[in-house]
Amino acid sequence: MTDASDLDFPWDDARRVVRQALVEDLGGLDGVDVTTEATIDPAAQSDGQVVARAPGVIAGVGIIDLVFEEVCRVLGGDAHVSVTTRVTDGTLVARGDIVADITGSTQAILVGERTLLNVLSRTSGVATATRAWADALAAYDTTVLDTRKTTPGLRALEKFAVRAGGGTNKRMGLYDVAMIKDNHKLAAGSITAAYERIRERFADVPIQVEVTTLAEALEAVEVGARFVMCDNMPPDLLAETVAAVEATGEDVEIEATGGLTLERGGEYAATGVDYLSVGALTHSAPILDIALDLVDQEVIDAS
Repeated sequence: MTDASDLDFPWDDARRVVRQALVEDLGGLDGVDVTTEATIDPAAQSDGQVVARAPGVIAGVGIIDLVFEEVCRVLGGDAHVSVTTRVTDGTLVARGDIVADITGSTQAILVGERTLLNVLSRTSGVATATRAWADALAAYDTTVLDTRKTTPGLRALEKFAVRAGGGTNKRMGLYDVAMIKDNHKLAAGSITAAYERIRERFADVPIQVEVTTLAEALEAVEVGARFVMCDNMPPDLLAETVAAVEATGEDVEIEATGGLTLERGGEYAATGVDYLSVGALTHSAPILDIALDLVDQEVIDAS
C-alpha cells in the first residue's frame, strides 16, 4: 500500500486526462472554441484567479499548469499563460481562498477554464472527503483506505487525491496485489485452494483475503495470509475476529469494509482493525466548488 505522505503527483496520467478532456470539449485537438474565437482577439491578455468557492482540501494543483500548457500548444502562435500557485496539495482552504494566479492569453484561459475546473474540482472533492475520514479516525490506530471503485480513466488522479487528503491507497489495480474475494473462493473451492494457486503462480505478489466469518479469517491466516479483509462484519463480530487473529501470534493486518459510514467510523475503528476501506471516497465524493475568475483584461481593438 502507498504511504499517505508520498503524494507523488501522477504527471503522465494527468496529461493524458487533460488531453482527452480537451478533445471532448473542442471536438478534437484541431477543434475550436467557437465562442471564444469569435469574441476574443488573439492578442488579448488577462489576469485571473482560481478561487475556492467552498471550504475543502485542494488536490491536483499541477493540473492548472498542464491544462494551459496543452491549450497553448493547441492554439499555437504566441499563446502563453503563466501560473503561480498559492497552495500545495493537501492544503485546507476556506471559501474565497485563492488557489492560483494566472496571467496570459485570454483565449487560452477561456478555452482551458472548464477542463481545469472539472478535474481540479473532482480531485479536490475526493481529497476533502478523505480528510473527513482521516479526521474521524485521528484518535485511533486505524487508517482509511481507498478501493478500485474509481472513475474510469481517473484512477491515478483520484488515488493521488486520497493521499493528499490523508488516506492511503490499497492497491492500484488487478496487477499489483492479489485479492481473494467471494467469487474467487467459490470458483476455486475454498480460501485455501485459491491462496495456494496464487502463491504457486505468482510467488512474489502480496495476497489479501476477503472473509465474512471468524472461521474464514482463521483459515486465511493458517494458510499464510497476512492481510485479511473483513467484509460486512458488525462491530461485535469484527472485534471478536481481531482478537482471535491476534491470538494466533501471526503479524496480520486487518481491514474492515462494507457499508461503512463516517458517523460510525469510530465504532469500527475501536474494534482494533488497522484499516477501514471506503469506496465512497472515490465513487461518491461530491466535487469541491472551485471557480476561475478574470480580474483584469487588456482590451484589444481588433479594428
